[in-house]
Amino acid sequence: MMKDLPLAQSGRGALEVATQAAGKAGRLIMAHFQGEMRIEYKGRTDIVTDVDLLAEKAIISLLREEFPGSGFITEESEDIAGDSGYTWIIDPLDGTRNYAYGIPHFCVAIALARGEELLVGIIYDPLREELFRTEKGKGAFRNDVPISVSRKATVQDSLVGFDMGYDAERGQEVLEVASALWPGVQSVRVMGSAALGLAYAACARLDIYLHLSLYPWDLAAGMLLIEEAGGVVTEVDGKLASIHSKTVIATSESIHEDFMRRRKEQG
Repeated sequence: MMKDLPLAQSGRGALEVATQAAGKAGRLIMAHFQGEMRIEYKGRTDIVTDVDLLAEKAIISLLREEFPGSGFITEESEDIAGDSGYTWIIDPLDGTRNYAYGIPHFCVAIALARGEELLVGIIYDPLREELFRTEKGKGAFRNDVPISVSRKATVQDSLVGFDMGYDAERGQEVLEVASALWPGVQSVRVMGSAALGLAYAACARLDIYLHLSLYPWDLAAGMLLIEEAGGVVTEVDGKLASIHSKTVIATSESIHEDFMRRRKEQG
């Protein structure tokens, strides 16, 4: 076990407990999918359902029991300060609008960080029963099968995924970036889930993923997945991304180099 990872009260590793938490949340999410749910608006287009809140409560309850002293950064609750030096970063239901509309594309995302350093990342798709997981320095996996980012070399050969987020100006900007790439790519996809977009880039279902309005819970787990799958994650200006980055380009080194060259040529 990686020496930097904390042991749970039960003696298990952080990845195992986080996987259990994601599975627990996933079962809750599936039990309510396409059923009745309460929807509230956090902003003009930013929604939360009672299922988000139930799933988050289940995750935090388990992780606090197993890792007392940990901090928490979550989408639906106030941050919780800890004294252990470790912080769990949680999105209990990423792709809430897809979920609320009955579109079968959403996930649970859980990451563990020590300061700014990401140590564990899990993205769980309960519909497909796909678990994307990683520990720092140990590679990336989908249901125990090793994964890697795209082996394509250029943007022209790439399938590009992106999302618009909840900021109208940044959403417009990402549409302009996608428009500038077109038709010089294979195709584009709006994912509706940043975490799954990153997971799909980590396993080469997408060749490149773009987002210009992120939060730590959107990014953390997928960022470590991409890095452990052999890819790079930067901000849109090419600066290395952190868990607090708002913009992201996630892809292979060669595609990233070509993307930045094209952006520079386009001004």
